Amino acid sequence: MKHAPVGYAHLLEYTDIAAMPLQVSARVMPVTKVQRIENTLAIPAALAPAENILDHVLFALKYEDLNLQILSQALPQVDESKLLAIYESSPMGKYIRMACLLWEHFNQQLLPRTTELTRGNYIPLLDPKRFITADNQANKRWRVHVNLIGSLDYSIIVRRTERLEKALAQNTLQKAKEFTDKLDDAMLNRALSWVYLSETKDSFAIEKEQPDTNKIQRYTNLLRQAHIPRAIDEDYLTELQKATINNPYEWAVAYRNEQNYLSNGPGSIGVTYVPPSPNLCRELMQEWEQLTNLLPEHVDPIVLGAVISFGFVFLHPFMDGNGRLSRFMFHHVLCRSGQLANGLLLPVSAVLYNREREYLEALSAYSSETRPFWQVDYLDAENFAFEFKGHESIYRYWDGTACAELMAEACDEAMEHYIKQEVAYLNQYDTLKRHINKRYDINDRTLSKLVVFCLEQNGKISKKRRDQLKYEVPEEVFDALEDVYTEAVL
Repeated sequence: MKHAPVGYAHLLEYTDIAAMPLQVSARVMPVTKVQRIENTLAIPAALAPAENILDHVLFALKYEDLNLQILSQALPQVDESKLLAIYESSPMGKYIRMACLLWEHFNQQLLPRTTELTRGNYIPLLDPKRFITADNQANKRWRVHVNLIGSLDYSIIVRRTERLEKALAQNTLQKAKEFTDKLDDAMLNRALSWVYLSETKDSFAIEKEQPDTNKIQRYTNLLRQAHIPRAIDEDYLTELQKATINNPYEWAVAYRNEQNYLSNGPGSIGVTYVPPSPNLCRELMQEWEQLTNLLPEHVDPIVLGAVISFGFVFLHPFMDGNGRLSRFMFHHVLCRSGQLANGLLLPVSAVLYNREREYLEALSAYSSETRPFWQVDYLDAENFAFEFKGHESIYRYWDGTACAELMAEACDEAMEHYIKQEVAYLNQYDTLKRHINKRYDINDRTLSKLVVFCLEQNGKISKKRRDQLKYEVPEEVFDALEDVYTEAVL
């Protein structure tokens, strides 16, 4: 009995359920109360459930986080008579009502209960104090608030970690609005031009690609559509995919109808992630579209943007262009929220590029856990055979906490360290240029270069630059520019 797995850990070990490894496993240990010990939920022997699936399900619902990957496979194995017996003996029981609701959903049939629920408080499926929750639908039959981000067919768990709460408390979107509202039109337009160009170049840089002018223009035009309040569906996403790809032979006409994969090396061992099969992908994209178009209220737009963006790339509905489209979708969600005014975007790709390791870790935290469920056999240099050994629930239900944490921090960093710094730079540029223009008659193009050189060198004009421009700029101008920087900029 000592160290015996209980709850989800028991179901994973003693049934044929296929789900991702647990972050915290419940086990019987010599303790007097339920307590967390590192990655183990220590359970007193007196609380250990009986050796049947239903008791372990009810235990898990009471003491562990909601895990729909496991519950979607465990509850169909529960006999309805056993479930009803517990319900009828205690119809107001919180966890039996949750179990009954989920059993009906996963079995697609109603339980023939005799006791109706017509009174009593509604209970939340997720504890709002511990999770980011949505105001979804109230299930009247079992008096349960299904407050998932998503639905019972596709949903994302986001835990209220200290890191996430701290990042969201920065109120970045409100700060962005207040900051841009104070800018005059000319400065705002210059700042926005920089933001769109920066976001475009860094989005390509994340994928180790050096875009030409045509690619830059295409993606910049795409980003401008983020503020257009248009419904997201297969046709529109296909249009957007074409806008990210230069090669017409790579343009999609619909969601993919073949298996794709990500790889970082040769052979099957180099395959790092296998998205859901084309049929499952299409089904889950409909769920993803519904979440994206509804954008549940009372969920921070940054959290929604994060799970929708990462959810898109995990489903990988196209053969190419998924990464850039996923980052576009993050901007789309923030713009749809109405909290980004004046055409503003937050240049988060610059942050993700500089925090590349953390960005890749957020992606691989999910993708690496799905890889063992696929058998990938090498056929030839261009072909593999794929066989899925897992359960589709691993693609239906996933934990987006790390994704939300990263994107919430990236938003604030993009605002504080990129947009504000760019506006400060533009103000410094204007100040230097204005002062020199008042005193000297210098060709505008030359003066512009000179001012940029001065700012790049923190107020100094190097001997190399002085020598380069000595036949275009009087020597005293160099010294005057340095003096103005010291007096007006510092």
